[in-house]
Amino acid sequence: MNIESIDLERRVAMHMALGDAARLRIVDALSIGDLAPSEIQTWLDVSSNLLAHHLGVLEGAGLIERSRSEADRRRTYIRLAAGAHGLVGAGRIDAPQRVVFVCTANSARSQIAAALWQRESSIPATSAGTHPAPAIAQGALDVAERRGLDLPRSAPRSIESVRDTGDWVITVCDAAHEELGGEDAAHWSVSDPGRASTPAAYDDAYDELADRIRAVVPHFVLAG
Repeated sequence: MNIESIDLERRVAMHMALGDAARLRIVDALSIGDLAPSEIQTWLDVSSNLLAHHLGVLEGAGLIERSRSEADRRRTYIRLAAGAHGLVGAGRIDAPQRVVFVCTANSARSQIAAALWQRESSIPATSAGTHPAPAIAQGALDVAERRGLDLPRSAPRSIESVRDTGDWVITVCDAAHEELGGEDAAHWSVSDPGRASTPAAYDDAYDELADRIRAVVPHFVLAG
């Protein structure tokens, strides 16, 4: 079997998996953010057995991936696999007044995400934390400098002092998402680069945030 036929079989499996309306809805939702199985079950209003079946089919076709929460290790998040983005429907979201990226300390991931968003979209963006650190992490400043990203050196702020009516909150930290308990509009389960505190860890977080932002920005429709 040659590479071309293997790729064709993989694409056929993906399209067959999306032949069910519930699975297509799951994939479309995951194009915006990651979801725990319990969140998907509540949203779809299906039994746990049926949800397990749908997720098994999507995972078997290479459309979704699972990751363990960094905050609550009993919790799992489902994310869209990299190769599935081209199969996602062109869902549209009315542009909010502002996007607010939130992590626990507001010292790395949320700061980087807000700066990356401003580079890709005309929708205003800022960042906040559930438990702000005293200062931005040096690793975040370093990766921004390496990548040519304009990262404002503003002090970390609390979400209570930042959030306003009309904001679209995206958590980029499992702990923040779980602490907010559904108050965010979307969640991205991005690993904390501060755990390893290496240049590679910050580069990985930067690349994941950049990829997610490029994928999500086209979903927002600006008022005409």
